[in-house]
Amino acid sequence: MSLFLLSAPAEPTRTETVAKLREKISSKASDLADVFPFNLPDFKVGTLDTLVVLSDDLAKSDAAFEAITVKIGENLRGLLSNDLDQWRNNLTVNEKSIDQYIKTFQWNAMKYRTDKSLRELTDTITQEVNSIDSLMKTKMQTYTTVKSQLTGMQRKQTGNLAVRSVYDVVKKEYFVLDSEYLITALVAVPRSSEKEWYAAYETLTQMVVPRSSQPIAEDDEYILFTVTLFQRVLEDFTHKAREKKFIVRDFRWNEEQMAQEKKALADAGAKEKELWSTLLRLCKTNFGEIFACWVHAKVLRLYVESILRYGLPPDFQPMVLKVKPRQSERKLRDVLNSHFAKLGGAANGPKGGAADEGLEENIQNLLGDKDYCPAVLFSIPVFWAPQ
Repeated sequence: MSLFLLSAPAEPTRTETVAKLREKISSKASDLADVFPFNLPDFKVGTLDTLVVLSDDLAKSDAAFEAITVKIGENLRGLLSNDLDQWRNNLTVNEKSIDQYIKTFQWNAMKYRTDKSLRELTDTITQEVNSIDSLMKTKMQTYTTVKSQLTGMQRKQTGNLAVRSVYDVVKKEYFVLDSEYLITALVAVPRSSEKEWYAAYETLTQMVVPRSSQPIAEDDEYILFTVTLFQRVLEDFTHKAREKKFIVRDFRWNEEQMAQEKKALADAGAKEKELWSTLLRLCKTNFGEIFACWVHAKVLRLYVESILRYGLPPDFQPMVLKVKPRQSERKLRDVLNSHFAKLGGAANGPKGGAADEGLEENIQNLLGDKDYCPAVLFSIPVFWAPQ
């Protein structure tokens, strides 16, 4: 799917301009695109110099606003775990789907009053976009930080028994506590080495309590054993165990620390969920706001370029074009270039399609722009549509 904003001068009326275009691109003979004309208020135009400067500024704003809009859309998609159907259902503007909002576009005169100059309107939209962008960046950064902290905590709960947290599998009775000399260690033993462990653990070092090892948990890769030994040989025991690929876990029974870590995990999970819910709501709301800002800025750009292209007083028809399914954007552009060829400078030359099209082709070649159109035409990147 492709969408465009187009403006064409009234020939001789705006209604006839739309009718002629529909005959070329939205008829049985050439069913390339739907045409949706819309009206714009009478803006305070200002001087030619201000329009030229504003034209450059709006081109830059168009690109910047598009990037911000796409970014907020991507953030929303990430929050929805890349569920594309749910994502598209949440991409709304003024309680309408994006397509419907664009096809039925109306200038928001309550928000962007027409007693303001084009420069003032542009500045108002820019301030609104920057405010939303700043807010969303801050909220997204806060959420990302909390999410990363939670992920780090959760990562400790996953993996095999050689690396994961073991708080959920140990019990107090497994350990020798409050002993001046003895300590209970936890050892992750590969399942394939279980017999070797039983045969070797008592003699890995001196001062290992005989028959003190008991299995307390297992997974697909490891069996977790307890073993009791003298504290003074723990370091040597750990080294000797590593040589046989027995992994002594760095763990000491500490009920207070275990409770703190469990609480920290629960608190982080609750905070992440709360921030996710808030950010999801903000993304949905602000996507609609930012998209509307972007389209209004693009429409202003269309208006300014139309005056620079067609002159004063403003007498042109703005329209939305939506390329039909299975139709080519390139073919539509070719038809538009042919239909509006005389706007490229051939109006004063000899009449006739071949002459007009030849001159238009020369203009395109000189400009080096394959997307050049003699009428004012801007594409609307359809990042939300299925590819």
